[in-house]
Amino acid sequence: MSPILKSSTTSIPAKNSNQPTLKVIPLGGLHEIGKNTCVFEINDEILLLDAGLAFPTDGMHGINIVLPDMTYLRENQHKIKGMIVTHGHEDHIGGIPYHLKQFDIPVIYGPRLAMALLQGKLEEAGVADRTKIKTVAPRDIVRIGQSFFVEFIRNTHSIADSFTVALHTPVGVVIHTGDFKFDHTPVDGEAYDYAKLAEHGEKGVLCLISDSTNSEIPGFTPSERSVFPNLDRYISQAKGRVMVTTFSSSVHRINMTIEIAMKYNRKVCVVGRSMLNVIAHARNLGYINCPDDVFEPLQSANHLPDDKVLVLTTGSQGETLAAMTRIANGQHRQVRIRKGDTIIFSANPIPGNTIAVVNTIDKLMMQGANVIYGRDKGIHVSGHGCLEDQKLMLSLTRPKFFIPVHGEHRMLIKHSQTAQSTGIPAENMVIIDNGDIVELTENSICKNGKVPSGVQLVDNAGIVHDQTQVMEERKQLAGDGVVTVALAIGLDGKMMVKPQVNLRGVVTAVEQSLITALIQKTIENCLIDRWDRFARTFESGQLDVDWTGLQIELESALQRLVRRELQSRPLLVLMMQTPEDGETKQKGKIAVGASAGAGASHSSTPAPVGRRKQRSTAKVGS
Repeated sequence: MSPILKSSTTSIPAKNSNQPTLKVIPLGGLHEIGKNTCVFEINDEILLLDAGLAFPTDGMHGINIVLPDMTYLRENQHKIKGMIVTHGHEDHIGGIPYHLKQFDIPVIYGPRLAMALLQGKLEEAGVADRTKIKTVAPRDIVRIGQSFFVEFIRNTHSIADSFTVALHTPVGVVIHTGDFKFDHTPVDGEAYDYAKLAEHGEKGVLCLISDSTNSEIPGFTPSERSVFPNLDRYISQAKGRVMVTTFSSSVHRINMTIEIAMKYNRKVCVVGRSMLNVIAHARNLGYINCPDDVFEPLQSANHLPDDKVLVLTTGSQGETLAAMTRIANGQHRQVRIRKGDTIIFSANPIPGNTIAVVNTIDKLMMQGANVIYGRDKGIHVSGHGCLEDQKLMLSLTRPKFFIPVHGEHRMLIKHSQTAQSTGIPAENMVIIDNGDIVELTENSICKNGKVPSGVQLVDNAGIVHDQTQVMEERKQLAGDGVVTVALAIGLDGKMMVKPQVNLRGVVTAVEQSLITALIQKTIENCLIDRWDRFARTFESGQLDVDWTGLQIELESALQRLVRRELQSRPLLVLMMQTPEDGETKQKGKIAVGASAGAGASHSSTPAPVGRRKQRSTAKVGS
């Protein structure tokens, strides 16, 4: 791998005259908000740009995060030469630890803050040895493989240390904006590198791939600094404790809040693991400058006057386990809402999180807090460029071809219309979806094929396999509950004991004793009518039973019964114990767990080859 070089001393190779084709394959971030992931492929070499996650929708029961489908990269991992990261937001780096469990990435380049946050994630996940982390500075150029020279261009966003990238490839220069806005008064003084964008525009940009998030909003996005006077006013007017909740990665917002707390002699208490982590890294890297004594542990702060305390916390999106949500629910061990507290939501809800956020706000107000929230309060600005920012980007880079990314479908359409208004012909741009393959040459752009582009779901146990079945079963559990049936069947085709039946989350006017009796009768009738179909005796006298087929038959009969009698479709879990090989029927008991879906049966000897001693399956009522 070549070392990092400054652009002033680097000679970028000329374009190849053999007309190679650059493939651009987004795996996430199209027709959605989040999990931004893009693949660039040329000459059998793959370069990855970002690998983010998204939050689950309301119907994804038990799911913590959503990742893009990585099938294409798993199948082509031998082509992967490296990754570049534009900035440190979760929707751009949050998926990397999960992907490294599936395939190696030789090297990852990115800004200092993003790489510091990523290093901690990789160490926690135990995959730090599966890649090399390298930091870059503005205008650095790195070579990745034989086909890519990547130039990092300082931009402005809602997190410190953010980049736009210029990819120098054999077909030409492709600029990917990353997330951006044009902030003329950045909090950290690090302005967008307009000169470098204009230089590339003058030399010639083959294709611009640009953030579309705010394409429907007119004007320029306000500067992050514009939030300062409004935060200052609300904090100065507060008579009691102040709690500010924002994105943990909003380093500039956090820095301003700490500055205001110092101005009014308030001690800062940091609540939330991610908030603590980001502040620690940002202080080490110089993005937050404040003395150590401005911070106070929560335990100590409880002994301070209320007007001397400011709490910085996570939970601006109403996340279930975040600190502010637990505070609102009265579940936080150290913080309880008191009348007179002022709580500032310095963030707007991400699409899909609105209900969770307003529910949190309601609960806080019910406990007597004064909650400051809403777009009209001027306590939050977006990190994404609006219509005029996008026009300026298009005018500076003057691309030949254009691909709008990072946004829902209507946002992509609007951005393409804006591009046309700046002079880019409609035939020189494409509206794409996750998994679409865009082929770029010096003289053409087109869609040509598709790769797998679904999602991977992650819960507390890790990546969910067989996710279609799992999520369907969880929907059934949430909607209609679960019915569990445990039974033992002997070699004579009769039940050894009465079946044990449990209903959890099932609403019905039918008595459970009647349901149990009906289930027992259904099983008995099924065994009488169908046993001969699944059991046969050889001339040697050995009995062979198709236990799997029998279980399927029983499940179907029980599903019909449950649906008819309960007038609903609960999840049916049938646990069937079978006798030991070569032995006659023995009377025994089934041990059934008390919780929904639990059940077990035990035997001291292994089941014979070809059939299982115990079966437990879950079926969705049809």
